[in-house]
Amino acid sequence: MDQLAAGQITNAQAANMLGLSVRQIKRIKKEMQSNGIQALGHGNAGRKPKHALDPSIAARIIELAQTDLKDANCTHMSELMAEGYQISVSPRTVQRLLKRAGIVCSTKRAPRHRRMRERKPQSGILLQCDASPYDWLEGRGPAMSLHGIIDDATGAILGLYFRPQEDIIGYLHVFRQVLENNGIPLCLYSDRHTMFFSPKMDKLTIEEQLQGKRVNLTQIGRILDELQITHIPAHSPQAKGRIERAWETLQGRLPIEMRLAGINTIEQANQFLPGYIPRYNARFAVPAADETPAFRLLTPDMDLDMILSIRESRQGLGGSLISYHGTKFRLLDAYGHVVGLARKDPVFVLTHMDGSINALYKGKCYSLAEFNSTPAIEDSTSAAAQEPKAPRMPWKPPDDHPWKRASYERQQHIQQAREATQTKNRQNNSFPLAAP
Repeated sequence: MDQLAAGQITNAQAANMLGLSVRQIKRIKKEMQSNGIQALGHGNAGRKPKHALDPSIAARIIELAQTDLKDANCTHMSELMAEGYQISVSPRTVQRLLKRAGIVCSTKRAPRHRRMRERKPQSGILLQCDASPYDWLEGRGPAMSLHGIIDDATGAILGLYFRPQEDIIGYLHVFRQVLENNGIPLCLYSDRHTMFFSPKMDKLTIEEQLQGKRVNLTQIGRILDELQITHIPAHSPQAKGRIERAWETLQGRLPIEMRLAGINTIEQANQFLPGYIPRYNARFAVPAADETPAFRLLTPDMDLDMILSIRESRQGLGGSLISYHGTKFRLLDAYGHVVGLARKDPVFVLTHMDGSINALYKGKCYSLAEFNSTPAIEDSTSAAAQEPKAPRMPWKPPDDHPWKRASYERQQHIQQAREATQTKNRQNNSFPLAAP
């Protein structure tokens, strides 16, 4: 540019040497003539960018990463700060700030080293269910196990419920959420836990299977059979990888959000889940290839309270009684009348999700009333007021009592025969001996 200003080279030669157009060379030459050599620098050099992050906001982000949002990944932290702290920054900005501050923050991206099974085309064709024991309350409360069901086509969560451990009641709660909110799915994919499949299932030989022999269904197996849901066992965790990856996401996000909500008990956690599920699905669920759902509608004759229960078989004891866990019960109809039962009549006792019980007899539900055959005990105060009675001596019947008559007469005959023999012996001994 000095050579150009001195007239030693032309504009075309300068443009060729700098790799610019002639128009740009003329513009730079004009600016140099008016502003000097400073015109060669960028106009924003040394100036703070308008989109630069405020230092106070950067300090606040670092503070939150060490306190309220501790253990959250950068993406989750960015979402939580936008929702609850009015701080809108990208996950990359959060990662850059924390890295500069020496705080490790991961984006939690799982490596893709396996070929994924293609999703089902419609929601409701296949659901995956499982339970995840984890320190969901981060030591603030008891240990819990989260039961869940997701849709294979969309990855959306259809039901979540906390229980102290993995059990049937937890699965009944998530099944009810699915049936009431969506309908009846076609298939269910689960592991081979004994709650789902009998441990004797693999012990049947090929010949027994060809003969049509089947092991008894579990409680969940019976529910799925009544709802006509095909039950598919998974032979490895990787086979139901979508719900396993959902657990990884929930374990990284749900404890932090329950901490921010001040949740410390299992009851509070279950009340928090209905509001959390839609937010999770809005963030992670994907649309199905076919938007028409494959769920079947519930029919009017399907009583979920009766279907989603633990059913145990009993037999009538006669006199309208059954025995259940060591207690005798009577069946009562809607009017409070006792229902008659013959001996060995089959009765099913239903234990519901809230712990209540009733009976199913000949296709109808009846309430159960505890039967107590023990006589009433007198009031202790009135018994104490009575004077103590003298102890009663045992009664001994006389010898001529009818109970002892036969034995008494026999003893009399024996005594008389003995006396007669003694008298005869005395008479024989009193006669003198005859002379030889």
